[in-house]
This record gives sequence, structure tokens and C-alpha cells, in this order.
Amino acid sequence: MVALAAGIAILVTSEFLPAGVLPLMAHDLGITEGTAGLAVAATAIAGAATAPSIAMIFPRMDRRTLLVALLVTSAVANLAVAVAPGFLVLLFGRLVLGAALAGYWSFAFAVGTYASPGRDHVISTSIALGVTVATIVGLPLGSLLADGPGWRWGFAVATVLSLVSAAALSRALPPVPAHPGAGLAMMRRALRNPRLVAGVALVVVVVLGNFVAYPFIRIAIAETSPGSGMWMLALWGFGGLVGNLAAGRFAHRLRAVVTVAPLLLAAGLVTTLLAGSTPVMALAMVVWGIGMNMIPVGTQLWVTRAEPERTESALALQVTAFQVAITIGAALGGAVLDQYGIGHVLVIGAGAAVVAAAGFAAIRLPRD
Repeated sequence: MVALAAGIAILVTSEFLPAGVLPLMAHDLGITEGTAGLAVAATAIAGAATAPSIAMIFPRMDRRTLLVALLVTSAVANLAVAVAPGFLVLLFGRLVLGAALAGYWSFAFAVGTYASPGRDHVISTSIALGVTVATIVGLPLGSLLADGPGWRWGFAVATVLSLVSAAALSRALPPVPAHPGAGLAMMRRALRNPRLVAGVALVVVVVLGNFVAYPFIRIAIAETSPGSGMWMLALWGFGGLVGNLAAGRFAHRLRAVVTVAPLLLAAGLVTTLLAGSTPVMALAMVVWGIGMNMIPVGTQLWVTRAEPERTESALALQVTAFQVAITIGAALGGAVLDQYGIGHVLVIGAGAAVVAAAGFAAIRLPRD
């Protein structure tokens, strides 16, 4: 479980690294900051395209071997960015990273439950905890290295950590055979499950609700508490840890988890909008963090409950939903911010979260 969580933490940290070094990266490569921002979007776009297809490309490969290969691929991708002489090499590295991240995230849960049967909620919580740690660490780590030895060092460190994680995973996991029906046929059958398809659509809605606002969280904080950005983000991260653990603790009441989590996200966004003082903003950050970070755990378990016979395909669709929502949410949030301001961004995010909560509340799973 530790090896699986460390792998996803390193991959997601790599995904967020450019956000902390964007100005320096753009200056060094001789491109605009807007063009450099494509380094973040490219990873999500590649992930969205890869997640549903990787099981079709490698239907029979041992899943431990596949996860190790994906971590080695992420090392190659980060190394390409670290030594990139220009934007095209950097873009190539980020696209490759997106494929590695989506593939790893799609298979990690199924591999963990094979290695530790009967501990689904613990595996899901561990993987989501890795994502939360990465979300908290990625941007500050990139900023710290950019201010010190240079932005390329962040990707060099990520290269080394990816290789260390690959070695640890190879040692910690037993061989994990592929599902006998893995491949295109499995995905087709999964897509015929209307409950699963509806749930994946709701994942897009709720994750979009977060990421329409999250890239601009510092702007929202500065409206009420200028100069408090770093420790406010730390409170968001603390809320994230609580949310991860809470979702795992109450996984036996899964319908409640996937309904309450979006409502807490909406409450955090609305409180952020209405905050008139630093203590209220601090509360908003904690609630926002709890709500958002319950969602990966809850929805991962939800899709495997909705489609228990084809978990690889179900999880691939969940990962695709996350990546699509991140891409669309960030683009939509930026457009609304430029036109109408941060308040409208927060309202849209909260509205999407409420819609998702209502949807999940209306769907009854087989063992509910």
C-alpha cells in the first residue's frame, strides 16, 4: 500500500510541478507564460486519452510489470522536461507523463486489492492520500527549487524518485495477472452499464466544480486574507487529509459518502465567497479540502461497486472523468475569472457540486 501510494504521489507531484515554476520556465525556453501553461493542460489531455485505452493495448501484461513500466516511463518524461532545449521536447515529456499517470491511476486500485484482498477501502484511501500529499507538496516544491538551484531541478528530482518508486513497487508487489477478459470487450460491456455511465458523468461534474475554482484559490484567499496564502493552503491540505480518512472510514455507507462530499465541497466554495474575515476563510479552506478529497476515495469505490466484474474498465473511466474535468474546469474557470471575477467562479463550482450530490443521491447501488 505504501509503495502504491508513493507511486501515485510522485506522478501527481510531477503533474503539478509546472504550476510552481511557470514564469521561470517560460523565460528560460523563450515562450510566453500562456504557452508554458500548456505543459499542465497537455498532461491532463494525454491522461484523458490514455486511461480508457491502456488496458486494450496491454490486455495480457502482468499488472505489476505494467505499473513498474509506467513509473519508469514517468522518469523518462520528467528527464525530458529537465533537459528540454525547447518547448517541443517539454511538451513531449508532459504528454508522456500524462499517459503514465493515467495508466498507473487506472490500475493501482485493482492491483492493490489483488495483493491485499478484502481491504478495498484501505487501498482506495491510501492511493487518494498519495494524491492529496502530491497536491499539497507539488506546487510549493517546484517554487522552492525554482527560487534556489533552478526550475529544471524539480523535474530531475522527480526523475530519480520515479525510478526509486519503480524499484520499491517491483520489490513490494507480488505478480498480478491481468483480468482474463481485459481489453476492448471489457470496456464495451462496462459502457453498457447505465448506472456506471451516469456515475462517471457525475464524477466529471463534481471534479469540474472543484477545478473551475481550485487553480485560482490564491486569488480567492487574497480577497479576504492577503498575505495568508501559504498557511491557508496548508489548512486546505489538512482538510484534505481528514477527507481522505473520513471517506475510507465510512466506505460502508458509500452512497452517503458520494452525496455528502460534493455538498461539503459546495459549502466550502460558498463560505470562501462569503468570508469576511480570516477565521471564516480558514474554516472555508478546511471544509473545501475535506469535501474535495473525499471525492477520489468515494468515487473510486463507487465505480467498482457499480461495475464489480469489470473494475479495470470502471476505474479507467473514473480516471478519464477526472482528467477531462480538470482540463475543462481550469479553462472554464479562467475564462469566467477574466470576464466576471472570482465570485462567479466560486458560484459555478458550488452549483456543479450540488448537481453532482443530487445525482449520486438518486442512484442506488446493488448493495445499498
